[in-house]
Amino acid sequence: MKIISWNVNGIRAVANKWFKEFISMENPDIFCIQETKAFEAQFLKEVWNIDWYNYIWHTGTKAWYAWTAIFYKNELEIIDTKNDFWEINHFHDDWRITELEFYYKKNSEKKHIVLLNWYFPNWWTRADWTEMVDYKLEFYNHLKNYTRKIKSEWKQVIVTWDFNICHTEIDIARPKENENSIWFLPIEREKIWEFINDWNLDVWRYFNPKKVDVYSWWSYRAGARPRNVWWRIDYFVVNKELIDSVEGINYMTEVMWSDHCPVMLKLK
Repeated sequence: MKIISWNVNGIRAVANKWFKEFISMENPDIFCIQETKAFEAQFLKEVWNIDWYNYIWHTGTKAWYAWTAIFYKNELEIIDTKNDFWEINHFHDDWRITELEFYYKKNSEKKHIVLLNWYFPNWWTRADWTEMVDYKLEFYNHLKNYTRKIKSEWKQVIVTWDFNICHTEIDIARPKENENSIWFLPIEREKIWEFINDWNLDVWRYFNPKKVDVYSWWSYRAGARPRNVWWRIDYFVVNKELIDSVEGINYMTEVMWSDHCPVMLKLK
């Protein structure tokens, strides 16, 4: 199984840059998107016509904001889908969360998997940094508690996101210069370690514990991408019981149509 996650920074913009050809060529079983920046009606009118996928489009309320979506092949054995989290209304209003629950079958083995596609808060979404940090920490706590609930039900968990944080120094090109920057604050990194250490694994670091100079987001300014100077803030995380089913992970840095690159996870 192939799962691709990508912060497209506006799905209508990338649709004009070989987006559909990219999906047809890579042929993922599941394709998760963050920052779609379009209402469902706009998307249907202007973008999507690949008929072998179904999709979940987040039903948030704010125009031109965070927004997430999941596309999945028709033949997948779907258990449930979710595009709202009303228990925390402001997360719903921000369009941050979509969820796909499905069975993954390999030979005679069948796994019950919950895939969470989340777009984490960043500093542009609030005017005041103090308020923004509190908002982010609340979001992290919700993620940890929610995944604990899923695992308590004997389900496997895959979380993909634009994390909007580097949790280790080797995930950022200039750690010293950014040690007091939001996305790399000690209090944020501590929360992420709490989540990672809660029987979860950052898949990339599991397979590549010391590899450096692999990033997923580059500023459009100062020629950051050609110089490969920036941050790894896009992740796949799985619960530890699922890691043996993971074949590999790849940052598709050659794909240039957004300020983020896609991330591909393969299950055996």
